[in-house]
Amino acid sequence: MSTSELSREEIVARNLAAVDVHFHNENPDGIDKAVGVYTDDIVWEVPARGLVLRDKETVKAEYLKIFEAMKVHTITNLHRFATEDWVFDDSIFEVTLLTDGFRNCPFPKGTRCSIRLVHAFECRDGKICRENGYEIWRRADDTVRVQDFVPENATVEVFD
Repeated sequence: MSTSELSREEIVARNLAAVDVHFHNENPDGIDKAVGVYTDDIVWEVPARGLVLRDKETVKAEYLKIFEAMKVHTITNLHRFATEDWVFDDSIFEVTLLTDGFRNCPFPKGTRCSIRLVHAFECRDGKICRENGYEIWRRADDTVRVQDFVPENATVEVFD
């Protein structure tokens, strides 16, 4: 169904569904589904690490390196909301770095990190055409910088 035939609520729901498919498949087994919700002209950007990628296969390869580079302990989803053009997700990832697979990462392997990660997904016709990941890297044991307000309705996934 084309966007012009959908209500605002249907467009927002379709955008949220595309992001949900993307997030639920960010793993080695589901990576093809995760990048399958991208448009052919995807722009994938992580400004804090100086990365801008512009095609599905390059993004897929980057994700596969990232998956090998970390052990995820928890993901805390703080907020997610959408408009007709954008989906925003604000989360906290607690991970241990296993390798140097995160290009331009500010910490060495072996570090347990708390990453505050805001995703801004631009959507077009039910697919993701831009993914901006705004990362704030902190050592997990840094009690000065790790001071996140976690709302009561936040969801926490534990992987340990």
